[in-house]
Amino acid sequence: MNSHGFALVTERRLHEVGGTARLWKHGVTGAQLLSVSNADENKCFGVSFRTPPTDSTGVAHILEHSVLCGSDKYPVKEPFVELLKGSLQTFLNAFTFPDKTCYPVASANLQDFYNLIDVYIDAVFHPRISEDIFRQEGWHVEAGDTAGPWTYKGVVYNEMKGAYSSPDSVLAEQSQQAVFPDMLYSLDSGGNPEVIPDLTYAAFRDFHSRYYHPSNARFFFWGDDPEEKRLEIVAAALQGYTARQVDSAVPLQPRRGTPRQMEVPYAATDGQKTALFTVNWLLGERGDVHQALLMEMLEHILEGLPGSPLRKALISSGLGEDTTGCGLETDLRQMYYSTGLKGVDPRKVQQAELLIFDTLAALAEDGIDPAAVEAAVNSVEFSYRENNSGRFPRGLSAMIQALSTWLYDGDPLAPLAWEGPLAEIKARLAAGEKLFEQAIREHFLDNEHRATVVLLPDARLAGEREEREATRLAAVHAACSDAERQALVDATRRLQAAQEAPDSPEALATIPSLGMDALPLRNTPVPCAQAELAGGRTWLAHELPTSGIAYTALLLPLDAVPARLEPLLPLFARGLTEVGTARRDFSELGARMAAKTGGVGADPLLATTRGERGLVKYLSVAGKAVYDKLPDLFDIFREILLEPSTDRDVRLERLRQMLLEDKARLEHGLVAAGHAAVGSRLRAHFTPSGLLAERLSGISQLMAVRGHLQRLDSDPDSLLADLDELRRLIVAAPGALVDCTAESAGLAAAQRQAAGL
Repeated sequence: MNSHGFALVTERRLHEVGGTARLWKHGVTGAQLLSVSNADENKCFGVSFRTPPTDSTGVAHILEHSVLCGSDKYPVKEPFVELLKGSLQTFLNAFTFPDKTCYPVASANLQDFYNLIDVYIDAVFHPRISEDIFRQEGWHVEAGDTAGPWTYKGVVYNEMKGAYSSPDSVLAEQSQQAVFPDMLYSLDSGGNPEVIPDLTYAAFRDFHSRYYHPSNARFFFWGDDPEEKRLEIVAAALQGYTARQVDSAVPLQPRRGTPRQMEVPYAATDGQKTALFTVNWLLGERGDVHQALLMEMLEHILEGLPGSPLRKALISSGLGEDTTGCGLETDLRQMYYSTGLKGVDPRKVQQAELLIFDTLAALAEDGIDPAAVEAAVNSVEFSYRENNSGRFPRGLSAMIQALSTWLYDGDPLAPLAWEGPLAEIKARLAAGEKLFEQAIREHFLDNEHRATVVLLPDARLAGEREEREATRLAAVHAACSDAERQALVDATRRLQAAQEAPDSPEALATIPSLGMDALPLRNTPVPCAQAELAGGRTWLAHELPTSGIAYTALLLPLDAVPARLEPLLPLFARGLTEVGTARRDFSELGARMAAKTGGVGADPLLATTRGERGLVKYLSVAGKAVYDKLPDLFDIFREILLEPSTDRDVRLERLRQMLLEDKARLEHGLVAAGHAAVGSRLRAHFTPSGLLAERLSGISQLMAVRGHLQRLDSDPDSLLADLDELRRLIVAAPGALVDCTAESAGLAAAQRQAAGL
């Protein structure tokens, strides 16, 4: 079967994607196109390239930014900013991975979808990557005058300086590089700020010419748009190209037989004296879908819940403040697993590392609790069946999954067809095989290809980096002739002028936008039926297709909570599911939630009323479950709200662990995303909901958490009394809402359960 110059390679009806998947290959260029046709109105397109780096200059990252700065057909400085003004896009972005660069878009409007595709295809194949764009997005010497001093600037350069100041980011990067010391994953595709200025414009242009070619491209479509039009669009974009041999293959990391240990400094601030560390194991290829699924379940068993054995052992040891490590990494050709602790005394890192191995050995020897296995299998299966990709379109999630094998010349449909491997794992478990105990021995205990990475605080590192940068710039200045210095000053002024100059009306007119006739006259209404339940509660029902899953939330008013107790709300909410109850400790409670539901959680819900800009505040206790498990879900609601733990010592120990975790996350978040804290602080001045949100999640919450920890030491019973008071004020408050989204059968079942709560 051929169409528009494409030959059909394979075709498969996949229940998992709700449609038919076809892999096509372009006859002239060899470009590949994966087309998934289903009923999803949120259509997704992406074009991806293998972009293996040969150094840490960040060329792939800089190029990702640069191709989005205008193209031959759309010669404006920021086409995507302009595009947003007349688009109904549901996704518009780009990603740089260690071995690939992806350009995905999504929209539920067909004309808008085609507009986005046209701009993206022209961007990647025909970008205006001038030297000024390279200097703006990558790096340049900012020369204000010939006398100096000069500085380095550039979007990616500044971004990566920020990343290298974050201990979490440095630990993640160093952990990956330690696992893959002999191949391209040992390089920083994002760019090392000390190496980025080594990148030349010629090398930058050469990288685009080499890898951004149709012979190295993988096109992806998803949704309810016509497939024939997909082939037509891409075929038109490929006209004029011929086949080319592109050497972009990603090699395997050879297995090593000796463990490694690395010590790396991080830029400590505010007197930080603690270390972070991870233990990292190389696993098998991502193309083994069965093993990938099994390892997802094992990750859930080990660390997926607050009471999971490895997470529990690390947190309850008191050796650190919070766990770290990415867990199971599946975005590369070979998977790896990373776990560890942050906030550790450097002298106790080895003790914490031994604890990890002792815990794993005990699980392999003594066996894993069947309840934990049931919880892991249910959670992973629920996640796959629900296919809830959050704020990302489902098509984008499917594209990333397909690329996990497709990029390495494997079957792109294998990761999407997960039903078979899942059924096989469940059958082997039912037959009594100790799959997870075997996996622990094979992949962790007997796996000598592992690396321990320790980040040690260095209060001088930030200053030394700035000094090295200043010295390098001084050397550049000294090596320049007067004419060369003036040329750099002129180049700086030219770039600034280009940045400040507006696009011409003619250039702006090239950007496609939707007209009024392309817009729906009305928003699609969300169905909502309302009824009254006993006790003054309101029932809100939304009948929508949910694949047999009921999404239910109890919204408990917070109006009776005094201001002095509000900073405790995040701790109280988290404690509902993570402290335990009178019936179960927190490990047993977590396992029950994972085995019977798709998740249960509690969070403050804040909003601003329209018009008066008043504050609406609830505690949302929410969960999701298949219809026949709704009695279990509501029993869990009942248990966590009405049957609190009465064991004082257990409560205090769990509260301490949770507060230390929250403290570590909030503190590290300030370094990694200080702009978010600033934004929260600013919003606090404009609306009551913004003010309360800052108190519950911003810098004010960090100060409150530190205060809670001090109270645990000085007056723990007063803290417990305040939490008990919060429970009394919230659980019994009048005006509660019960909100449920499901099909009619699920709504009826949920309403019966809600009436009895």
